[in-house]
Amino acid sequence: MAQADLTDLTQPNPVVADEHQLQRALGPVSLVMLGIGSIIGAGIFVIAGTAAAEHAGPAVLISFIIAGLGCLFAGLCYAEFASMIPESGSAYTYAYATMGRFMAWFIGWNMVLEYLVSGSTVAVGWSGYFVSFLQEFGYVIPPAFTNAPVAGSGLHALHLTGAFLNLPAVLLIVFLTAFLVVGVSESARFNALMVMIKTGVVILVIIFGLPYVHLLNLHPFLPPNQGTFGKFGITGVLAASGLIFFAYIGFEAVSVAAQEAKNPRRDIPIGILGSLAICTLLYVGMAIVLLGVADWRTLDVPNPVSFALAKIERLQWLIMPINIGAMVGLASVVFVGLYGQSRIFYAMARDGFLPTMFAAVHDRFRTPHRGTIITGFFAALLAAVLPLDILAELVSVGTLLAFIAVCVGIMILRITTPRAKRSFRTPWVWFVAPAGIVFCAMMMLSLFFASPDTTNRLVIWTFVGLIIYFAYGIWHAAPSKWKVANEE
Repeated sequence: MAQADLTDLTQPNPVVADEHQLQRALGPVSLVMLGIGSIIGAGIFVIAGTAAAEHAGPAVLISFIIAGLGCLFAGLCYAEFASMIPESGSAYTYAYATMGRFMAWFIGWNMVLEYLVSGSTVAVGWSGYFVSFLQEFGYVIPPAFTNAPVAGSGLHALHLTGAFLNLPAVLLIVFLTAFLVVGVSESARFNALMVMIKTGVVILVIIFGLPYVHLLNLHPFLPPNQGTFGKFGITGVLAASGLIFFAYIGFEAVSVAAQEAKNPRRDIPIGILGSLAICTLLYVGMAIVLLGVADWRTLDVPNPVSFALAKIERLQWLIMPINIGAMVGLASVVFVGLYGQSRIFYAMARDGFLPTMFAAVHDRFRTPHRGTIITGFFAALLAAVLPLDILAELVSVGTLLAFIAVCVGIMILRITTPRAKRSFRTPWVWFVAPAGIVFCAMMMLSLFFASPDTTNRLVIWTFVGLIIYFAYGIWHAAPSKWKVANEE
């Protein structure tokens, strides 16, 4: 009887077949740490306060649940894909295997938003915390070296600020890029240290903050809509879910590490679902404390967690650990963003979409050093000179598109290759995958309605990607990696 398999999906492009393979050095604990390192960051330390104050009020807790469900459904689909195709590239590779060359490029191009652009954006956020931290000790960096030379809330409002560059953000990216070039084992240990620090801070906030939660601060739980989409009410909860989704971005970075996992078919699903479960529990606890100890109307500040706890005299000692945890948390998100982007470029270069230099592996460190350095250069450039607020919402949109593609792709594989080897099978796939599509599409549409400029930015980004695809990718990449082998 004929049986379909996917073994050929892991075969590299012949043009780079002679390159060294990446080092398989990551076990399940390292992969869970990698996921947590990418998830816990700007979302919980910054965006949660803005989402509550500007969109949902205390009902932002519902927004966390909506975003978490969307990620859970997509994460289950990711886990099955990872158990079938243990190859770098995450959603890009999965789209290539199921929907062909064009969709693979489209998803891969949007994943640049998720990793490179979001890493640059978070680096700017880290810079703000770092500058404030130094000021506590009397060290002041001139504003000309802590701000972007261009600013503006939209493309139509761009203007010069008089600053030179955001130097702390640039130095952070250069430092983390150097770590990534040196080796995946060293990078994993460094990331694990950052994860333990920021996770410890989150746990401290939950334990010591819960006794000071007042239910009156959660009233009204669902503030009435103010006549505009996304300004409180049900639409505010939906708009907030799109922003809160940024807090969950990162769990699928685990699947990017498939070619560096010791046992990818077993460990990648553990890393994805384990990091998502741990972070969801921490998020809910942190959000309850944040909303319960302060008036949600006051939380639209750069440091909502330390701002809220500063109002409680007995918790003043937590302010410094919170700020340190926020800096470490943001740095680890930048770290995983740079890691993920370099590995996606590595996968795309192996397939012919990008020049082969992105797939070159260092003889000693066994990392894609050239792609990592190029990724770091462009991330530093963005963080140094651009007003990244106009791209922040695009990060969520690009990731949501990738999640939708994965949910669609897993249904395609269940039909086209029902007997292919699956170390992990998505439970109730014909409910989970469509539910993932619905939840992700709902959050994406809420972002479009709440901020119409996001649509224009996505169109421009897509247009640039199409130019690159038709100028280079279409001439060098195979039409598809999809090939079904038949066995008696």
